[in-house]
Amino acid sequence: MKFTQGIRQKAPWELKDSDVTPELVFNDRRRIIKALGLGALGASIPGQVQAGIFDLFGDKKASQFLTSPLTYTSNLSFTGNGAITPFNKITTHNNFYEFGTSKQDPSENAQGLSVDPWKLVIEGEVERPLTLDLDDLTQMIALEERTYRLRCVEAWSMVVPWVGFPLASLLKKAGVKSHATHVAFETLFDPEQMPGQKSRLMGGGIHYPYVEGLTINEAMNPLSFMAVGLYGKTLPPQNGAPIRLVVPWKYGFKSIKSIVRIRVMDKQPPTSWNQLASREYGFYANVNPNVDHPRWSQATERRIGEGGLFSAKRINTQMFNGYGEQVADLYSGLDLTRYF
Repeated sequence: MKFTQGIRQKAPWELKDSDVTPELVFNDRRRIIKALGLGALGASIPGQVQAGIFDLFGDKKASQFLTSPLTYTSNLSFTGNGAITPFNKITTHNNFYEFGTSKQDPSENAQGLSVDPWKLVIEGEVERPLTLDLDDLTQMIALEERTYRLRCVEAWSMVVPWVGFPLASLLKKAGVKSHATHVAFETLFDPEQMPGQKSRLMGGGIHYPYVEGLTINEAMNPLSFMAVGLYGKTLPPQNGAPIRLVVPWKYGFKSIKSIVRIRVMDKQPPTSWNQLASREYGFYANVNPNVDHPRWSQATERRIGEGGLFSAKRINTQMFNGYGEQVADLYSGLDLTRYF
């Protein structure tokens, strides 16, 4: 398939082409070499999620997997971002504990993931419950490309071009009931395909399936995005195929991968990292340089750029990851040091 890309005026939150993290380094993330054991209650966080430990950016080639170009409607597409770096360079370093806690485990263990058939269920406090298949995910709502900053709770950051559609567009098709307050998301649970789900030790201490949640107002915000592609192609499994959430003003763990269920609710849902270590991972998880993680500062971040390890410069972290103009009003009157 060919891309159809139109030209339009960029929104205030869109990034310049020069700000896009090259594909070469998108997944060349940190290899953490010091590990922590799980505590008596499984509440300790594995060493792989610690911040501030030396990063290694190697050239290990990813296993081969099939992806395909996505078609964008001309009236929604963003301006192109230039030549795409060889695709296999973005798939060797990932956080996806369902396939293991080491940064390279997902690229090695996820290649057999079956995404067709796939069913995404939208249920709960909606007028029209939906069950969508793989074709629905890429065809029922016009796709667009968005370039977002991504800020990990581990204090590194990058800039990523996603292809997908607004979460609000999907929820509107289901018809959210007026008394709904939250939206919950659930990752595929399939221990035979996802070895990290076979035991809490293998999967970083998380109770699976992985779950996340937003308030209804966060979910309906125009920035909340359902991604079905990355750098113009369908998502590879280690990046959350076939569909994932992207909420760019929150820490990366809120952007849940490989979603099979969306449930609209009238109460706040439990979420995986908050259940595992509530003192370290709040429900809101908004990027906030003024609220440190208990084990490291969030005031600055390592911006991963071209050229490998030594170009990963440290920059000041922005409140809401720089998207405050679009989302700050969602938290008016809320104490963000208490509700972090």
